[in-house]
Amino acid sequence: MNEREAMEYIEQVNGLGIVPGLCSIRELCRRLGDPQNSLRFVHVAGTNGKGSVCAYLSSVLQEAGYRVGRYISPVIFEYRERIQAGGRMMSKSFLCRGLEQIKAVCDEMTEEGLAHPTAFEIETALGFLYFLEKRCDIVVLETGMGGLSDATNIVENTVTAVIASVGMDHMQFLGNTQEKIAEQKAGIMKNGRPVVSTWQSPEVMSVLRAKAEERGCPFTAASPELLAHVHYGLERQRFDYRERRKLEISLAGKYQIQNAALAVDVLDVLKENGFPVSEEQLRRGLLKTRWPGRFTVLKKHPLFIADGAHNEDAAKRLAESIEFYFTKGKIVYIIGMLRDKEYEKVIALTHAYAEDIITVTPPDNPRALSAYELAQETARVHKRVTAVDSLEEAVEMSLLLAGSDGVVIAFGSLSFMGRLIRIAEGPCGKAADKNGRSK
Repeated sequence: MNEREAMEYIEQVNGLGIVPGLCSIRELCRRLGDPQNSLRFVHVAGTNGKGSVCAYLSSVLQEAGYRVGRYISPVIFEYRERIQAGGRMMSKSFLCRGLEQIKAVCDEMTEEGLAHPTAFEIETALGFLYFLEKRCDIVVLETGMGGLSDATNIVENTVTAVIASVGMDHMQFLGNTQEKIAEQKAGIMKNGRPVVSTWQSPEVMSVLRAKAEERGCPFTAASPELLAHVHYGLERQRFDYRERRKLEISLAGKYQIQNAALAVDVLDVLKENGFPVSEEQLRRGLLKTRWPGRFTVLKKHPLFIADGAHNEDAAKRLAESIEFYFTKGKIVYIIGMLRDKEYEKVIALTHAYAEDIITVTPPDNPRALSAYELAQETARVHKRVTAVDSLEEAVEMSLLLAGSDGVVIAFGSLSFMGRLIRIAEGPCGKAADKNGRSK
């Protein structure tokens, strides 16, 4: 199998959709020799923030000298990003070799009348094989959706389970209340193993504490009351947390303080469970953390920010950051959404801050909401909305509208962020000079 054949295979199995449950992944991994049983995990669930928390944890653990595996979704720039070891994405040769091995097992399963594993199940198994081959000391494992029935929940060797912010998303699979969704996220807890949660709504925290007690899991809750001397910024942010003073991060967005505080609590728990990190390693790792597409500053004149806010909770956080950072100047949005997301709520929470809104269709995604449909919906609450045919057109128009002193904020589905970032940082993104005129 070559790289083209490998990606064609993934595209083919993507058509199988989402099938929650562990039966298929268990059978697939059993036939592959259960590679996950030889690995140790930090298992991270949550509606928003889990990717950022994984980024902080991976960065600090690597700074401490551990061989760290990292499993993330969705990706920004390239398919192989989802599976990383030692800070590097999975090699093309392993992608081909691993998928060829997995495809043979999947073919055996279907020949025996079993269901064909889904794309996410195949990718999860591929990650386990790669992490084992790379002899990872620990794997930072991000759930895809939910927790209890998520394919990643086949793992048993969980050093600690982590619950990032829980909100409303994927309700058709996880339930239509915060409590039901929290029960699904809590499904990653393993008997007797530590659990660390960020601060949550009282309803969510009640569910998490009850599930932890039921499973005999020591429970640590991060708390905003333990934060002090917080200094926000677009390039660096500084804060005190618990007994630590002047911790610094490079990721922007008010909400990143919360994600970093959660990561600090997780690292303290890991220290007590066989993965010590020095104070200096923790500080360097936090500051070195990068996570593209999450309130990422791409340009300064005008200020151009990319953010993956695509659901109600993330939209609230984005609105909070806009209100905090940008009190003056013209704001222009580029928005692209998927049809199965609550785009009406995202628009309702964010539209008031923008002077102009440009809508795009996320390319190469069968779930994409068209720019025209999104513009129609947005026009119900905003007067200046334009649907465009391409991301290139959106970037060029936004820069011209914003001028040199304005702000462009591109947000929505992460599926188009990688391409948009490349456009904004490339020739098209240089289409406006310091006076905001097209060159």
